[in-house]
Amino acid sequence: MNSSLALIWTITAATTLLQAGNGLLQALMPLRMQAEGISVASIGVVAAAYGVGFSTGCFLAPSFIRHVGYIRAFASLAAVVSVLILAMTQAHSTLAWILLRGLTGVTLACIFTVTDGWISARATSSHRGRILSIYMICTKVALMLSPLGISFGDIRTDGLFMAVSALMTLSLLPIAATTTKEPNAPQGVRIEVRKLFATAPSAVVGAFVVGLVNGPVVAITPVFGVSIGLSQDQAAALLFALQAGSLAMQWPLGWLSDRADRRYVIAGLALGASLVSLLILWASAQNASLLILWSFAAWGGLALCIYSVCVAHACDIVEPGEIVSTVGTLLFSWATGVTVGPLLGALAMEVLGPQGLFIYAALASLGLAVFIVMRIAKVQRPPAKGGFADIAPTSSASAGLAPRAEIGPEDPQQPYLPGLEGAAEAPDQNGRSPATRVETSP
Repeated sequence: MNSSLALIWTITAATTLLQAGNGLLQALMPLRMQAEGISVASIGVVAAAYGVGFSTGCFLAPSFIRHVGYIRAFASLAAVVSVLILAMTQAHSTLAWILLRGLTGVTLACIFTVTDGWISARATSSHRGRILSIYMICTKVALMLSPLGISFGDIRTDGLFMAVSALMTLSLLPIAATTTKEPNAPQGVRIEVRKLFATAPSAVVGAFVVGLVNGPVVAITPVFGVSIGLSQDQAAALLFALQAGSLAMQWPLGWLSDRADRRYVIAGLALGASLVSLLILWASAQNASLLILWSFAAWGGLALCIYSVCVAHACDIVEPGEIVSTVGTLLFSWATGVTVGPLLGALAMEVLGPQGLFIYAALASLGLAVFIVMRIAKVQRPPAKGGFADIAPTSSASAGLAPRAEIGPEDPQQPYLPGLEGAAEAPDQNGRSPATRVETSP
């Protein structure tokens, strides 16, 4: 176990620092744009640009890593994203924000490919669950706590952006100091939406709707909070609540998902997210700040966990050799939703006011629940046989969060992106199949 941890401590430390910066950026960017007078609709377009960039980066990353290797890829990409964050201090137009956010999407997608692929390759089968738990806890806690750092600076000055850039730059140190051999280069992956939809329509539609809903909510939550009268610190705390709820619900939902037709879990989560969206609307109308915070935690525990169940459901159905393609296809479906969702969510806020965001979320989530119930009525499936995959949005436009994949029978949260070597592992001796996780970013 100790030798296995020695192989991944550097990438774990690097990713923790990176996610600390990424989490702070999630809260900072929308608040900064709002303070500069940029409309909610334009903030939605910026969030959509991140989705486009992230999607692009996912497909560019494998060839880039093959060309320069994992260590050089991480070092160069972290340097680039650090410069992009500094450039945001000089962004004073919507076009500039769109360009910079799209480029950060490309670079962060490539970085997450590096980190997830490294972990996936280094975690041994005997210790994978424990090793990946440590990795995920470190990065998840960093992502969860860092938005609270918004209280240590003024969003109208450049200090917080410099802090984000510093964290991104510091992530280079563990990688530069590593003495372990880097993993083998990743291979490519085919995207087959039509084929997977014919096999597992609930998974494809679920991944797409997750992007439609989670993307705008995570991206625009700080603006929503300020718009309903919360302070900037309280608005940033809503992101903390989303991630905390997601983390708390992963294992209970994983246990439940492994003991039933996963589509029941997807439908239940979607319906729950719809109902909690209505609760958030009611709490915001009552100015009940504490109830709003708890409602966001509940929303995160429901909505942010849907994608992982969708991936696990698809991996239960497809052949082991099709796992990589399945993961890539679901990632593409999610990214498409993340690109479109912020535009729709921002439009809803423009037309209906701040509450429009969660009216939109409630309707979209309810639509997914209805679709899944119709599929269950049409096609009956036996209880799941595979393990549950964790997904954690690490970004706002997402993050987003940032999608990532996870392989392994009981891997609590093994990150892994399509196209990385080792993704297409066969089921273990208990018949459990690989699965996937997604993370996003603002």
